[in-house]
Amino acid sequence: MYFQRAEDAVSTTTPVRADPRATLRGGLPDRYLTPDDIAEIFGVPLETVYQWRKKRTGPPGFRIGKHLRYDPSDVRAYVTQRKSADQAAA
Repeated sequence: MYFQRAEDAVSTTTPVRADPRATLRGGLPDRYLTPDDIAEIFGVPLETVYQWRKKRTGPPGFRIGKHLRYDPSDVRAYVTQRKSADQAAA
């Protein structure tokens, strides 16, 4: 029977993901965002993110194969545009 030393064992802990909202406030992350990230950033249900995509009213996303992703710079531009539109309407 083979026994593995503790020093040789592979860690099975799940990596902790940073809060996407904090990442965007602190600067642009170095990865594309998922629909779950967008829902968390804006504090809306995931279904809302998919409805925005369908209606073309939310931040622009793109597909990589079957996966929907969002470029953080596009999300930042969307937020800036929405803030400007709201200020102009006030």
